[in-house]
Amino acid sequence: MSDTAVRLAGPDDAEVVGRLLFDFNREFEAPTPPAATFAQRFGVLLARADVLVLLAGEQSRPTGFAFLTLRPSPYFEGPLAQLEELYVVPWLRDRGIGTALLTAAVAQVRERGAGEIHIGVDEIDTDTRRFYERHGFTNLEVGTDDRMLLYLRPL
Repeated sequence: MSDTAVRLAGPDDAEVVGRLLFDFNREFEAPTPPAATFAQRFGVLLARADVLVLLAGEQSRPTGFAFLTLRPSPYFEGPLAQLEELYVVPWLRDRGIGTALLTAAVAQVRERGAGEIHIGVDEIDTDTRRFYERHGFTNLEVGTDDRMLLYLRPL
């Protein structure tokens, strides 16, 4: 396991978190607002109790982040956690940074009483799926007839 330092981000970290999310989206050629827009939004989000961002690495040069949200659920006493994003800068992958972030994320949501943690993973992303399976996550797809689809409507 990595000895990577992981800490909770606060509103003062909004700019660095915005930059990391922008870099993540650019790496995978996903449509993305500018890093400054993400920074502005994280300035608001990081002040909320139902949003967690964990940063890995030195404070002056974070090497990755995990972004989680918590929401109420009638299925548990506590919230349901959603791992929205987990990103490690490309040249530092396979060094345990993702594991350190995920381990800290699970500990943080457990501390907040979460009953489950969810993450969406692209079906074709086999390396990422193996990573989460190695860390105790289970793909709930039983067969092609039982596949749950995500529907989206931009507002």
